[in-house]
Amino acid sequence: MASAVPMPADWRDLVALTKPRVMTLVVFTGLCGLLVAPGHLSPILAFTAILCIALGAGAAAALNQWYEVDRDAKMKRTARRPLPDGRMSRETALHFGVGLSFFSVLLMGFATNWFAAAILAVSILFYVFVYTIWLKPRTAQNIVIGGAAGAFPPLIGWAAVTGDIAALPVALFALIFFWTPPHFWALALFVRMDYANAGIPMLPVVAGEAATRRQILGYTSIMGVAALAPVLLRLTGPIYGLTALIATGLFAVMAVQVALNRETDPERMKPERRLFKYSVLYLFLLFGAVVVDHWVFAA
Repeated sequence: MASAVPMPADWRDLVALTKPRVMTLVVFTGLCGLLVAPGHLSPILAFTAILCIALGAGAAAALNQWYEVDRDAKMKRTARRPLPDGRMSRETALHFGVGLSFFSVLLMGFATNWFAAAILAVSILFYVFVYTIWLKPRTAQNIVIGGAAGAFPPLIGWAAVTGDIAALPVALFALIFFWTPPHFWALALFVRMDYANAGIPMLPVVAGEAATRRQILGYTSIMGVAALAPVLLRLTGPIYGLTALIATGLFAVMAVQVALNRETDPERMKPERRLFKYSVLYLFLLFGAVVVDHWVFAA
């Protein structure tokens, strides 16, 4: 449980509250959306747009931890976060998260356009209210629907340049959306007891490990279609297509290994840990390939 008298917040705790490791993927996918968008932003405005995406993601993470402090205190992998560890008051986290939310949205609006700012605002609100407060404590499908929260950055990056959305950023949104379940369920398999202790109905807790492994394989198949959709729809070129084909094939092999695994000891779930780690690299590879493809084949 969190300490009754929290210590004054240190700047490092405020940074930790934004989940900087998670933010790197958010920032990268947003940057890729910005780089492949038609049009031009000055380097300063482009940097500001990406900064706003990072600040918005950090704000959502802070509000998530503000709301979940009691659950985080019951999980080994989150018990040392600033709030459950008693290094910060909930009030500080709430004020920090709300303030950062407003600042990121307003700065995005003034620096680029209000359509991009609106999408950023929706992404923050979706993560906090739809995923954290509504879905996560109530349904094992939390990460399926809630996966949309992490899929907004390429839309935001694109909209910051163009003021609208198009087929390519929507396809990239879909890729992240369908990537999220196998990514998080691989993690949930080897931290299942953490979720159980915290009363969070993640799929392995409520449906069991075998069902989760089948679902990982099923969603990997859907993700594969989403990964190849940009090249099949001629939104990208052969560099992305070849990268997506090889990287997705490797992802599928790992998903099959997870589906066939019968290990119940979390410490020995090597296929699950391997898939979880690779899934992060997978998204970096595909989004990087989108940018390289654009630079090489753009008219």
